[in-house]
Amino acid sequence: MDKPVICAVNGACATGALEIALSCTWIIASERARFADTHARVGLLPRWGMSALLPRAVGLRKAREMTATGNFVGADEALRIGLVNEVVGPDQLLDRARQLAADVASSDPAAVRRTLALYDEGDSRSLAGALGLEAEAGALWAPDPAGVATRFSTTIQRGSSGS
Repeated sequence: MDKPVICAVNGACATGALEIALSCTWIIASERARFADTHARVGLLPRWGMSALLPRAVGLRKAREMTATGNFVGADEALRIGLVNEVVGPDQLLDRARQLAADVASSDPAAVRRTLALYDEGDSRSLAGALGLEAEAGALWAPDPAGVATRFSTTIQRGSSGS
């Protein structure tokens, strides 16, 4: 997808649900959230990206452990290992996800889309290769000066208010 997708998890997120969550741009979890790759435990192989996405999120060693054991990790450990971006109280989860969506919506959609694509394209490349992609994209980018000025002004205001 070329638009950011925010996943909000408020309970068990296992097997296919975890594959879907990993496919999202980022994951916000409540303190109640628990995550597991139970494919092997129940005799299945992943089919929706687990073998590629989980190691990229948590590292190969932790992915191997999660897959081989099928054990759940709680929200705090999920945050510590990089599986989720943030942990909030259950009553705050949807409000936080909506706030993040509003923050994304206040950004230039084309810039968000292209920068996220650069992350994806550069992920499997060397540092020099990823920097080359960024330089090429930047050379072709034609920002709207009025839009940049407006967004810059509102960004400064946000920074001054601490949000």
